[in-house]
Order: sequence, then structure tokens, then C-alpha cells
Amino acid sequence: MRTVFIKTTKVRNSEYIKLVESYRENGKVKHRILYNFGRADLIKGNESFLKIVKRLCEVAEIPLAESISNGKPPLADCSEATLYNYGYLAYWYLWKDLCIDSCLDESQSGTKINYSLSETVFLMSLQHLLEPMSKLQTHEHQNQYFHLPKINLHHMYRALDRLCEQKEEIEKELFEYNYVRLNKKIDVVFYDVTTIHFESVIADELKDFGFSKNGKYNEVQVVLGMIIDENGIPVGYELFKGNTFDGKTMVKSLKNIKKRFGINRVIIVADRGINNKINLNLIKEAGYGYIMAAKIKGAAVALQKKILADDDFINIHNQDGNLQFRYKTIEYENIFTDENNVRHNLSENMIISYSPERAKKNRIDRERLIEKAKQLLNNPEKIKASNKRGGKKYIDQVSPEKDKAIFALATDKIEQDAKFDGYYAIQTSEKSMAAKDIIDTYHTLWKIEESFRIMKTTLELRPVYHSKPQRIQGHFMVCFLSFLMERKMELLLQDIDKEITSSPNKIREALNTMQLAAVTTNFGESFIKTRSHPLGVKIFKKLNLKIPDNINTRDGLISCFKLHGEIFPTQMSFL
Repeated sequence: MRTVFIKTTKVRNSEYIKLVESYRENGKVKHRILYNFGRADLIKGNESFLKIVKRLCEVAEIPLAESISNGKPPLADCSEATLYNYGYLAYWYLWKDLCIDSCLDESQSGTKINYSLSETVFLMSLQHLLEPMSKLQTHEHQNQYFHLPKINLHHMYRALDRLCEQKEEIEKELFEYNYVRLNKKIDVVFYDVTTIHFESVIADELKDFGFSKNGKYNEVQVVLGMIIDENGIPVGYELFKGNTFDGKTMVKSLKNIKKRFGINRVIIVADRGINNKINLNLIKEAGYGYIMAAKIKGAAVALQKKILADDDFINIHNQDGNLQFRYKTIEYENIFTDENNVRHNLSENMIISYSPERAKKNRIDRERLIEKAKQLLNNPEKIKASNKRGGKKYIDQVSPEKDKAIFALATDKIEQDAKFDGYYAIQTSEKSMAAKDIIDTYHTLWKIEESFRIMKTTLELRPVYHSKPQRIQGHFMVCFLSFLMERKMELLLQDIDKEITSSPNKIREALNTMQLAAVTTNFGESFIKTRSHPLGVKIFKKLNLKIPDNINTRDGLISCFKLHGEIFPTQMSFL
């Protein structure tokens, strides 16, 4: 439990009075200054400070010095202060506004669950947002939140099991509440996959060894595929066995888009990892469209000639008149034969773009690999052990004998790659969509890449402190709900000010500064509001949540925050 106390510090011939917080981090006790009252001799004559002290005495029913002469008892000893976070109420509001509580109440309805599933899952989700820690630590630190219901540890673990069982139904209900009922249409979704590793080498029905995007090849992992909308809001996700390839995750995800969300027409945007002819055909057969990054260097020679041909480009210049960007559209028939020897023809457009800045980067990257290749040629014994994606890419073996292998710099590969410096290709089924719109839509794919980064780092999706598959599934659902609220919070801040670029870490920092210092005397309990970050105040005002007075009673705070009754906020415009 964190505590607050008054500390006097002597500097030269003056004493300074500070409000200090004592807390424990990594097993060590640390202090943080919450407020500096200033020099002691100046405080004594400061009228504003005296007003605060008098007001505190009034709230706590502590008699002032002038009343002591009338027979009233003197000021009693004051306890050390205990800090309580009230900034969490912003997420409690979003929890209700997004109807997550309603979805979980429906999941609990008709069962023998004798605890509040919504309140239990909220605590776990909240902890990921404000201070990620294990379920055990969450249970031990839950008292830091003002007036939050007490949650038992075993209820948290049972809640994870329930989330695993009801995962798809909860996603479906969330989509119903936040899209269907609000007549929000989804035209474009972004899809990508990542890997989450465990500090373990024991495989089971979910965890397994596979290609790790984090380079953790000696540890088991799971594969996470996520769908987000064009605003960066997560719609749904799938968890796959750790040895599942990126491309194979698309099949199940497509089926679930129709099954759970009832989306009949959507454009799927993804990177090269998902782009193979079988996947593209599955998307087409499902009635959906696609926008995918395409591989130029592996394309047919005839297509490469069209790509590099210096005609039909639309040039975009900067203010100085220099070429900034150019693009063109090539009609393309993507023909292939599947494993059943059935011929397919995908009629597509290929959007080709060229950027001088990208050309410069491609050249620098290639020169770096060439230098590594030359270093390997000077040490031939290291060539076989090196990575193919490194300098080995530009090395050819010019003799067939394994024992007496002779290597040389692959100048033909270098020249071939140089032709494509600055070029990028996107293939799409949306032939009626403008090329510029295709490019702009694909470029927003960074949102899902950012989504994975936030879940892995800020929300600390891992480490995962569970071994049972159903508990792991439940843990991922908690993280998904946390991420849903965090993304909504970012949109909320953009709605306040388009120039605001508040990161998840800044939001966390702001809401964690919104605290109450509780002190107790034999005359009663009082809560002193500490100084808050301006961003936290903006969030509360946007949500129509009241900021408490400087000095409060418990009942006054409960009334201020409306914690005595249910809050039914209306769906807001940023949804």
C-alpha cells in the first residue's frame, strides 16, 4: 500500500515543507514528491494555505485553535496518508459505454456464477491499462483504487475460464452493441498476425514451436491474428497453435467474420505474409475484396517490364517542384491452378508506386549487404553458417564441389535488384477504386502493426503467467478488452483536439496522477485531492466525469463519482 506524509527538508537556513509519497518498487522503498508547499516561514503567513487548512478542519470536524478556549478538544494526531487512484473511473466509464459490462452480464446470466463477472474482468483489464502485473499481484494491489469492489483471487481465475468458453459470443455481442446498433458500417478491415512466445519448451494443444517473429525459436509460442477497423479499433482476434503459418490463419478468420459479425462485404488489407494465391481466392469466394502488398522481384518477366516501363505514371511534386512520388495502375490477370488441378483467374489491378526517398533507402540497404557479402568472401568458412537474408544473399557458389566450394560476389543479382530501387506494388481486387485511395488505404496498415506493439509492450500481453490453454485464452481476452478501451480512449482525445497525439503511456501517466490522499483522525476521515496531470482533467471533462474538490469526505466522493448507483452513459460520437 502506498502512503503519503509531510516531510520537512532543511536547505541552508530555511525549512521546506513537502507532501511525499512512499511506495515500493522492485522490493525497494522509494519516495516521490507530490506537492511542494514551499518555505515553512512563508507558509505560516500564506492566506491561501491557511484557508485550505481551515477547510480541511471543517470537513474532518476538527476544531480550530480559537474554539479550543471554548472547551472543545484540541486537534488529534493525524494518521499517515493512504493514496487512492480515482483516474481509473475514465476506463470504468468506457467499460460501460462500450457495453462490455452488458456483454459479460449476459455471459453470466443463467449460470451458477456467484460473483460479478464484469467487475472481476474489469479489474484485470484495468490493471493492464494502468500498471500491468500478474493476477496475484493484481489481487494484492486492488485496494489502490477508490471504492472499487473487492475481488477474490480464485474468482479471477474462474473468470479467465469463462472468457475462454464465451470468447466468440462476447466478441459477437460487442460488435452488435458498438457497430450494428449504431448503424456503423465496416467497409475495410486490416488483418495481420504476430507471435507470442512463452518462457517454456513444453508444447501442448495451443503452444508449440514455430517461426517466431521475435526471434525466440527455442521457446514455444502461440500465433495471434487480429482484425481491426479503419480507425484502429480491434474488432476480433483468433489464437492459433504456435506452428501455424501466417497464410493459414486467414481461412478461419474469414469464416468468423461472417459467422460472428455478419459482415457480407468487406475489403481485407494485409501485408505480404498473407498474400498467396490460395488466400486471395478464398477471400474472393467469401465475397470479400482485398488490398495486399505484392512481390515485384518474384513476378513474371513480362509483368516486371510493365512495372519498370516509364510511362502512364502520375507524378506528384513537392513545393520545390521536385518529384516526391509517382504511381500508375496496371491491369493484371492473376492465374493459378490449385491443389485439385482447378484453374482460377483473379482479375486484379496492380498499383505501382515509386519514391526517390524509398530508392535511396533501398540503395543504402543493398550497399550494406554487399559490404557484408565481401566480408564473408574474405572468410569463406563462415558463409555456410550465415543467414540467407544477410550478406549471403549476394554470394554465388561458382563450383559444384561441396568440399572445395568456390564463392564469388553475385553481381547479376545486385544489378537486378538495383532496377527495382524505389518501386512498390499493391495488388487489389477493387478495380473500381481509385489508385490513390488504394495507396492511402494500404498505408493505414501501420495501425495494426502499432496495435501489436501496444499489446506487447504497453499492455504487457506477455509474459503470460498461465500454462493451461483455457487460462491462456482467457488472458488474451482480457488483453483484447483492455486494448479496446485504450483505442477508444485515443479516439476520444483526438475528438477533443485533433492536434493531440497522446500515447498510451501518456494516458496511463495522466490517469495515475489522479489520486486522493486519505487521512484519518479521531474526528473522522478526509480525502485530499493531489495535483493531476492536465491530460487527465481533459479526459474527465470529455466524459462528463466530475473532478472532486480539494478536500472531500467519503460520502461526498461517492456522490461526486456517482458510485452509489448505476451509470448508463449514452454512446458517444467518437464510436
